[in-house]
Amino acid sequence: MSKKMIHTCVRVKDLEKSLIFYKEVLGMQEVRRLDYPENKFTLVYLALPGDEMELELTYNYDQTESYELGNGYGHIAIGVNGLVDTHEELSQSGYDVTELKGLSDGAATYFFIKDPDGYKIEIVQL
Repeated sequence: MSKKMIHTCVRVKDLEKSLIFYKEVLGMQEVRRLDYPENKFTLVYLALPGDEMELELTYNYDQTESYELGNGYGHIAIGVNGLVDTHEELSQSGYDVTELKGLSDGAATYFFIKDPDGYKIEIVQL
């Protein structure tokens, strides 16, 4: 039996704000969009160029309050070459960006950025 990861889903309050963040700030591309007006929701699938793993944004039309992220959600991770340059660029984006951090054993260097709904995205050096 063959297995592979296909997508991660997050629910978003404002689809347009989320699309601006994931497309313009993180460089993702829309792969497909499925609208279900009779059920009052839209699914938008995004991926980084050349990557098969997708991020599914679920937009429920009637959601007026921010979603509670809970204490079980961790983060989405994106690997980049040129972490310092990426950090500098994203720090100018107007979104919440942490300082560069590193693990004590040197295994990873990273920072976090939050999307419009407060989801954390880890940006880590490849």
